[in-house]
Amino acid sequence: MNYFEIFEIPIQMKVNPANLTTKYFGLSRKFHPDFYINEQEEKQNEALEKTAMLNKALKTFQNPDETIKYVLQLRGLFEEDEKYQLPSGFLMEVMEINESLMDDAGEDDSQRLKALIHSLQEDIYSVVKSTIENYNDETITREQLLAVKEYYYKKKYIDRIKKELGG
Repeated sequence: MNYFEIFEIPIQMKVNPANLTTKYFGLSRKFHPDFYINEQEEKQNEALEKTAMLNKALKTFQNPDETIKYVLQLRGLFEEDEKYQLPSGFLMEVMEINESLMDDAGEDDSQRLKALIHSLQEDIYSVVKSTIENYNDETITREQLLAVKEYYYKKKYIDRIKKELGG
């Protein structure tokens, strides 16, 4: 059973947070171990496992990046300690931003760098936006999933730079 199955929703890369909370509380009541106290040990353990999985699923679905990562893992396209090689053009673009960051930038430069980073994020998302927002597990291609994987790693890289900028 995967996270989508336990939540009784189709596999998707963008989970609606409004529906998520309601569904979570309903399933929490359904699987809560207290309701299985008089059951056999096997049923009690199953309830504990489902509750733990439900909690992990909620945490994953509340984070869009983690949801994407989880879908890629389900499709066998993501390994936890993978050394992913980003495209050199992207790295060159980010290197220019990093160099600007290393120069003791003033307030105006800092705002300009934040704008550049934001623009870069929008650019990399535009390539996969349709795939992420309209994900269909039955029609998705490997190439589309690989593009999402590249987006995931690029975004992760950019997020580190944003963190250095303080936002």
